[in-house]
Amino acid sequence: KAPEDGFWEFVEEAKLEIEATRPTAQNLFYAINKVFDTAQNSSDPVQAAVKAAQAVADKDAEDSRKIGEFGNELIKDDFRILTHCNAGWLAFTDFGTALSPIYLAHQAGKNIFIYADETRPRSQGARLTAWELKNEGIPHLIIPDNAAAHLMQQGKIDMVIVGADRIAANGDVANKIGTLEKAICAHEFDIPFYVAAPSSTFDKDCPTGKDIPIEERYQDEVLYQTGPDENGEMHKILVCSPSSEAFNPAFDVTPAKYITGIITEKGIVRPCEWLKTFATVVQEITK
Repeated sequence: KAPEDGFWEFVEEAKLEIEATRPTAQNLFYAINKVFDTAQNSSDPVQAAVKAAQAVADKDAEDSRKIGEFGNELIKDDFRILTHCNAGWLAFTDFGTALSPIYLAHQAGKNIFIYADETRPRSQGARLTAWELKNEGIPHLIIPDNAAAHLMQQGKIDMVIVGADRIAANGDVANKIGTLEKAICAHEFDIPFYVAAPSSTFDKDCPTGKDIPIEERYQDEVLYQTGPDENGEMHKILVCSPSSEAFNPAFDVTPAKYITGIITEKGIVRPCEWLKTFATVVQEITK
């Protein structure tokens, strides 16, 4: 609880601590600044912050549905779709971003099949996305991260949809580590590669992907795996050489040239076609 004396100093420190948890994620900064700015301009900052936070959540839910509607138009019957990491109920408000088109396509009665990358080292695809898909009754398989190119080469993937943590003004996209290689492979095999993200993910003050800070996480996430045994008890197990260290970047950056389109709540923008004018598009979409 914030003290009465030094209230704003306490809040500002808390704001910085929260921002430091995910330096790559633009949506986090957007939401925090929205709530913070509203509170600062109110005579009752606490209630103003609560209302602003609820408004952000409501807008997220609305955006999620619209992203799903636009994305659903791209999905044909019998499509086999690859997704990476988790961008559904557990990562967003309501349907999510990358999974929203998939959910709406399923609800519309389309016959679709999903490949969920395991997404090492945290296994968000294997643990979270697969769990969501199972609950929604959507046919799917968990695949090793390094199996995607093989499936593309075999003609077993019709589309890739991923989320985004930050989109630069030139259309470069930062997303969970491993996204870049999926985009390059999709480009090689002429498979549409879509990014699903609300306009709040666009950072018009970030010129290119090279300017996006990339979070690095603890090496133990690579060296160890944690999970339940048959009795439900959790265990942490070393899965690598005990004398080795690990490098663990949480995100990578996919250049705009590999992206077929970005599905937003305002429609689909195509940076691969508009590289020279994309900054102007970003200015319009973030108004």
